[in-house]
Amino acid sequence: MKIRRAFADLSAGQVHYAECGDPDAPAVMLLHQSPRSWVEYREVLPLIGSHYRAIAMDTAGFGDSEAGGLPASIEQWAGVARELLDALGIERADVVGHHTGGVIAVELAAAFPERVRGLVLSSTPFTHEAFRLARAGRPPIDEVEASEDGTHLAALWQRRQGFYPANRPDLLQAFVLDALKASGGPEDGHRAVAAYRMEDRIHRIAHPTLIIRATDDPFASLHAAELCEQLSNARIVEIEGGMVPLPDQLPGPFAQAVLEFLETLA
Repeated sequence: MKIRRAFADLSAGQVHYAECGDPDAPAVMLLHQSPRSWVEYREVLPLIGSHYRAIAMDTAGFGDSEAGGLPASIEQWAGVARELLDALGIERADVVGHHTGGVIAVELAAAFPERVRGLVLSSTPFTHEAFRLARAGRPPIDEVEASEDGTHLAALWQRRQGFYPANRPDLLQAFVLDALKASGGPEDGHRAVAAYRMEDRIHRIAHPTLIIRATDDPFASLHAAELCEQLSNARIVEIEGGMVPLPDQLPGPFAQAVLEFLETLA
C-alpha cells in the first residue's frame, strides 16, 4: 500500500506527515517517540492504512517538521497536532502515541477532548512529581557532545544499544539519523516529557484507552499499571519481547494490538 508524504503550513512552520489508506476512512493519528520521526511507523502505516486513514506526523522540531521558534513542550506539540487535524479536515481521530508521542496524545485528548475518539498509549510514562524527581537525578538520555573525529556518533549509538534488540543495526541506524535531525537536539523531547505535569491533566480524559506494555522496555514497562490506574476507561495489553523501538521492531504485533482495540470502538 502506497505511503503519501506531504507538508502542512502550521504555526510551527512546515509540518511534515506521511499517510496511508483511504482519505475518506476514519482517521488514526500516530505520534512518535523522541528523538524519532514518522519513520518509526513506516511499516505500521500500511497495516493500519488497510482499514483506516493512517497519518504519522513529525512532531514540531523533529524529522522534517520545522520547530518555528516554539518552545519544546508537550502542550505546544499537542497544539500543533490539533492544527494538523484542522488542516487535513479531520474532525475526530483515534490517536496512537509511543513514548513521548503517548504523552503528547494525553495532552491532545485533555486539551481537545472533542477531537479524539480513542487513545492508544504505547510505552507511555505517568509523568507526576515522583517521575520528575527521578528523572532530574539521572544523566541525559541522548545528549552527547559533538567531537571533531565523530566519536560522538558512536557514543549516541552505544547509549541506546542495550535498549534495542540484538542483530538489528537497522533500528539503531534509524534512531541515529533521526536524532541528528532534531532541531533542538536529541534531548529536547525527554526534557519536555520530564517537565509535563500529567497529574494535572489526565483526569480530564474519559476516552476509551488501550495501554500497550512492551515487556522488555525498561524505560516504560513499569509505568503501565500506574498509568492505567489514572484513567477511568483503560486496559492494558502486553507485547512480549517489545523494546524501546517497538513500532519498527515489531510492526505486526503493534498494528494488530491497535486494530483490535479500534474494532471495539466501532
